[in-house]
Amino acid sequence: MAFSCHSPLALKIDHLGQTIKPCGTVKGQKFPFPIRSNGAELGHCNQSQLNQRSRVNFIRDWSFIGGSRVDVKPKPMRLVPFRKANRVYASWLTGSQLASSAFTLGTTAVLPFYTLMVLAPNSELTKKSMESSVPYVVLGVLYAYLLYLSWTPETVALIFASKYLLPELTSIGKMFSSEMTLASAWIHLLVIDLFAARHVFLDGQENQIETRHSVSMCLFFCPIGVLTHVITKAMTKSARKNKHSL
Repeated sequence: MAFSCHSPLALKIDHLGQTIKPCGTVKGQKFPFPIRSNGAELGHCNQSQLNQRSRVNFIRDWSFIGGSRVDVKPKPMRLVPFRKANRVYASWLTGSQLASSAFTLGTTAVLPFYTLMVLAPNSELTKKSMESSVPYVVLGVLYAYLLYLSWTPETVALIFASKYLLPELTSIGKMFSSEMTLASAWIHLLVIDLFAARHVFLDGQENQIETRHSVSMCLFFCPIGVLTHVITKAMTKSARKNKHSL
């Protein structure tokens, strides 16, 4: 851009509120006037230094008081970020919500089976339900999925924390501080408890032994439920022997 100034007054170029003293040629133009930068004059510079500092727009203005005035305004630079190919990962639930939902789903899923074994042990629906493997497959898939989400290298380190590669109580406590790990452990317990209650129920049906109390105990305290079934079975057999002997 070429321009000429015929004013006898001093011509100034303001750059960001400062004036710079030019020296040399800027894009083929010589400026016979001082350039100021924030009220302080700068040293001489060459064309490459001026070009490297900023890209400017020249705005010519005339004033009878100040003479010719050329404002140098920086040209705004627009940064265009490089966008990678967008991959949209949709997640319905967060980790905490997923763990809570799995906890509730697993708990409510096993309750109908316990209800049938306790309230209607001799029903055909109860017998068919207990012979089916569908609930164990469904809960097993849910457990495997939660285990996959909760399994990290830190989990392995916590399980084999001791020098003998055995679990320690403190490390297991740290491991179960994660809600996802806790939910997977809860599903694990539900499956094992239901499987034990099913075994108690089927054994009771085969040997004509009362199992409702033992099945109920399996829901809350599975080892105690199994123990009560063993005691009930032994007592029932002993009573039958005594009855036959009489």
